[in-house]
Amino acid sequence: MGIVGWIVLGLLAGAIAKLLLPGRDPGGFIVTTLIGVAGSFVGGWLSAHFLHRPVAKHFFDPATWGSAIVGALVLLVLYRLFFGNSRR
Repeated sequence: MGIVGWIVLGLLAGAIAKLLLPGRDPGGFIVTTLIGVAGSFVGGWLSAHFLHRPVAKHFFDPATWGSAIVGALVLLVLYRLFFGNSRR
């Protein structure tokens, strides 16, 4: 799966993470989807290095989707912790 596939997967993972973790985000929808893109990279890296489960090169692999969504959720939670109170 190429870089464009990871970006599309990250956009979708960010949207799914937003659905699973509702609430007001400090950056809005665009920042949330960018966090999803970064989360898909982080989730894939964590899966490959710490779980010894390299991400498949197929777009529709459930482990790929799971790692991307979990990575997006982790980054979204961290983003809310660090920047959640800055916008009032």
